[in-house]
Amino acid sequence: MRPWFTVCGLLALSGCSSLPLRFPWQSTDIRNQSGNTQPFDQKDSKAPSISAKNGGNQGLPVLIELADSGLQPVGKQARASCAKSLALPLEQAALAYPSNFGKRENRDGWGRPLNSSPQLIVLHETVISGPQTVAFFQTNHPEDDQQASYHLLIDRDGSRLRIVPDEKRAFGSGMSAFGDATQRTKPSSVGSINNVALHVSLVSPSDGRDDRDGHSNYTEAQYKSLAGQVLLWQAAFGIPMTRVTTHAAVDRSHSRYDPRSFRWDRFDPHYHAAAAVCGFPQFDNQQAGL
Repeated sequence: MRPWFTVCGLLALSGCSSLPLRFPWQSTDIRNQSGNTQPFDQKDSKAPSISAKNGGNQGLPVLIELADSGLQPVGKQARASCAKSLALPLEQAALAYPSNFGKRENRDGWGRPLNSSPQLIVLHETVISGPQTVAFFQTNHPEDDQQASYHLLIDRDGSRLRIVPDEKRAFGSGMSAFGDATQRTKPSSVGSINNVALHVSLVSPSDGRDDRDGHSNYTEAQYKSLAGQVLLWQAAFGIPMTRVTTHAAVDRSHSRYDPRSFRWDRFDPHYHAAAAVCGFPQFDNQQAGL
């Protein structure tokens, strides 16, 4: 019972405005921030990567979406062969409670069509342990500000836990944008990238279960599994490396800074090796970064 008492205490503290501690997925109001109980958004450094439209209706907020990446998805058989070559740990089912995720919306709050296919990959960390994180996501949270999830969780040993199916919308990033690109699925909501994002989180080390600026980092097994997972998602949805980012980079609430201590120079060698093994050079464009 003691670990649960500790988690509950941290959750209670993290909701107090006078204290700085918050878990990476927490928002002031996740449903209002993300629209329809779901969060996320990211930034693209290339100006041509966004397109703006208002649907022909004057007075509406401009809808800014990411442009077509120009990368074609890879077939299912080739992806399966890639996964086998990478020898990634098999996914373990740890599905979130239905209140903690939703569907990808194909229209915004004003009825304009949205491109809801995954276009971004957002990296996170948990702050608490893997089992505690899974237990939190598998608990019914009727209150909007407690609803949260990732698509995948990568534990310290590199194991991959499936939290939300890729075709669903995980609640990983509330008030968020990728550059200027964001979506509002309700007129009352703020912009979020959740509708077009895939969220993957690394389990934090024991010395990272607080709100300090950094910690002792992630394991090589985590970096290796993450690199393989990123490549498989890129291949499945045609996502360029320039749209692989962090929660800290897409957050617009100025309160998210995960994954702390993440090192691209530890991720990149695993990623380059994976792209070479799978024969997917089109995704390895040497432009990984924030």
